[in-house]
Amino acid sequence: MNTRVLRTELKRSVAPWAGAVVLTSALAFLYLVNGTWWRGTTAWTAQWTSMALWTRALLFYLWPLAVGFGALQGLRDHRSKMSELLTTTSRPAWHRAGALAGTTATTLASAFALLVLTGGVQVLAHTAYTHLGWLPISLVGALSLAAGAVLGMGAARALPSVLTPPLLTVGAFAFTALMQTTLGRTQTATASGIPRTEPNRISLLSPAVQDVRDTLDTLSPAVHLGQTIWLLGMAATGFALLVAATPRARLLALAPVLAGAGIALLVLPSDPNRMYVLDKAAAEPVCDGPVCVTRTHQAQLADVAGPGRQALGLLHAALGSRAPVSVRENTTVLPEGTTPTWSSRAVPVDFDDDVITAAKGRALTWALVGEGMVPGCTPVGWSGTGEEDVARTVAVGWVLGELRSLPGSTPSRRHYTDTAARPVWKKLKALPRAEQLARIDAMRTAAFSCKGDVLQALTGSASR
Repeated sequence: MNTRVLRTELKRSVAPWAGAVVLTSALAFLYLVNGTWWRGTTAWTAQWTSMALWTRALLFYLWPLAVGFGALQGLRDHRSKMSELLTTTSRPAWHRAGALAGTTATTLASAFALLVLTGGVQVLAHTAYTHLGWLPISLVGALSLAAGAVLGMGAARALPSVLTPPLLTVGAFAFTALMQTTLGRTQTATASGIPRTEPNRISLLSPAVQDVRDTLDTLSPAVHLGQTIWLLGMAATGFALLVAATPRARLLALAPVLAGAGIALLVLPSDPNRMYVLDKAAAEPVCDGPVCVTRTHQAQLADVAGPGRQALGLLHAALGSRAPVSVRENTTVLPEGTTPTWSSRAVPVDFDDDVITAAKGRALTWALVGEGMVPGCTPVGWSGTGEEDVARTVAVGWVLGELRSLPGSTPSRRHYTDTAARPVWKKLKALPRAEQLARIDAMRTAAFSCKGDVLQALTGSASR
């Protein structure tokens, strides 16, 4: 398709409007709605992979729009009552279909590319870690819009009715919604019996992805391959329906999408742990002595290194040989609802933790001491408990020799924590040194194994 044909098709088609709606609605959604895509380390402008995944998440409604616009475009010849006239021309049907499908598909893919470019420019200003691992995620997203539009064109050509575009749009939206909820998720339970749902293989047939939960999460190569096969089959069926002239040809045109779905389901992983996987390159440690962060957050190392070493010194002075010997960013990506487990030899750092992100300098040292004493056992995706905050505040006060208010929480919650921690701290300090150490050891055992109540262990009520 040369430039002249492209310009002509752009003037005669809905492709420019389709591209404009996709781009402007996506940007409006991201900028006007204050959602989780603006918060923490997984913000859509914070890291490359997060940006790619958040823009893919928008396909839950962008893809149905692409299908609907494609169907609207596929009705052009029927609306103008030129179908029979065009079949008598010497120009091959596939040539006309190629110009029609290529224009709309290219425009929608370009609109998605501009959306990714908008996010990418902002990511460059927020991170020092640059890589190309995000590119397949975005390429599959662009392909999905193009394939959806071509499928919509073919379906409208096969079923030329004014109701076809709205029905296809609603049907496509219902498909993406079901893939994100009931059909695309399986009910399971954690080892401790906490119910949860996990994405299954069928969910990967949706062009959209689930919300970004961890900055180290990415899609596996098997997911990229399986989705590409499925989308290519979808596009092939759409194009075949565009050129099909008989009922038999239209029936045969369904073969590519069915074959693509079958092959894709064989390629796509069935284990949720092989769908969203750890980005090993992003998780590589970057260290300054005993303080290590991931490559993703290497820009934060300078801020953490000094307070981290001071925290290790304070913990060693208080705990002796039982103290942690390093500060390390947590790279374990657990399913939602899973209870974490910790090593007592390392102070875990989580840059999504409100206390860590709110603390600077000496306050960060105190926050790291708290993480080294009570890292937290709240299941992934759940809200923390006040008792853990109280125990952590008391533990930091015990290490420092005076009670300190930890940063990060709301003023009301901080007031509650400090008020509840003061009598516990006073009772602990009134005990003989040996009894204090026994209480602290019991608390740390409960905290690092995530078995038992840390505050009860600290107050001694767990042993009664």
